[in-house]
Amino acid sequence: MKRLLTALTLAALVLTGASSVPAAADSARDGGSSSTYAPLNRPGPRLLVPRADLRAALDCHGSPSARKRPVLLSPATSVTPEENYSWNYAKAFTDQGRYWCSITMPHHTFGDIQVAGEHHVFAIRTMHERTGRKIAILGHSQGGMNPRWALRFWPDTRKMVAEVIGMAPSNHGTTALQHCVPGATTCTPAVWQQVDEARFMQALNSRTETFRRISYTVITSRLDEVVTPMTSSFLSTGKGRISNTAIQDICPAATSEHNFVGTIDPVAYALVMDALGHRGPANPARIDRAVCTQPYMPYVEPAALDFVPAILGVPSLGSTLLPIVNLAGASMLPSEPRLRCYVFRKRC
Repeated sequence: MKRLLTALTLAALVLTGASSVPAAADSARDGGSSSTYAPLNRPGPRLLVPRADLRAALDCHGSPSARKRPVLLSPATSVTPEENYSWNYAKAFTDQGRYWCSITMPHHTFGDIQVAGEHHVFAIRTMHERTGRKIAILGHSQGGMNPRWALRFWPDTRKMVAEVIGMAPSNHGTTALQHCVPGATTCTPAVWQQVDEARFMQALNSRTETFRRISYTVITSRLDEVVTPMTSSFLSTGKGRISNTAIQDICPAATSEHNFVGTIDPVAYALVMDALGHRGPANPARIDRAVCTQPYMPYVEPAALDFVPAILGVPSLGSTLLPIVNLAGASMLPSEPRLRCYVFRKRC
């Protein structure tokens, strides 16, 4: 059963991972120190994405008055929430009676992550207003990293978020894949921005990586072939409570790589549930080692072919391996997008 799931899921999701990690950096680097960037508590700018578009992109399920912590699902590069989560975590949260929402980003999350950040700001504010509670954000790959853009540059959102859970998040970009060459090829905005030396990454992690009263759970794999080195997922600075865990810290023989960590891995699921069920980030010591014998997370049903949405995403995902072609409609750029004025201490 797991072999069937593995073969079919890899057909689609390997492409997902490949899309999120360019390695070549824009030759015109900012080169500034952390002080180049905006103060941590400067009020965020007005959202430029039309409000109608922000509302249309946010899809919510369940009762806002549900007792369990509300969760916002943030998709990886090149996939929609349907492809990333409908067959795993969305089923779990629905069954748990949990209020959850997801964001369908423009162009399958290939677009400018600064725009994705505005979607997160709107989603955080909306969910907090509807529930009257702090929310959790769960994301895979880029989806585990880009909510931090909202928290970094819109300080009002920090009091609305209890925790950020990233599954193989690209928190510091990646050194993998050399298919984007500045000035020689074109790639999508989100691909350029996830280079480990991207100006976007410098701004995202400027001054601090975490914030007080927010818990940060990072779940990764020592076999991650997409976010490399795998420790680039880890967070270390700031006043937030941080847990950085590789699934092999719990199950040494675990074989899930980048894509499976965010979709079917039972250890990752156990850590997600531990984080949602306790104050603070996930604690590996609380995880029952019996999870090491499970082939995949609960709610994934290979026999029911419930992972078909991921397979149906293959046409839009296939172009991610080609630096000059993109089937999701995202702009193809010769280098990294310019950072917005609000990012800088002196603005523009």
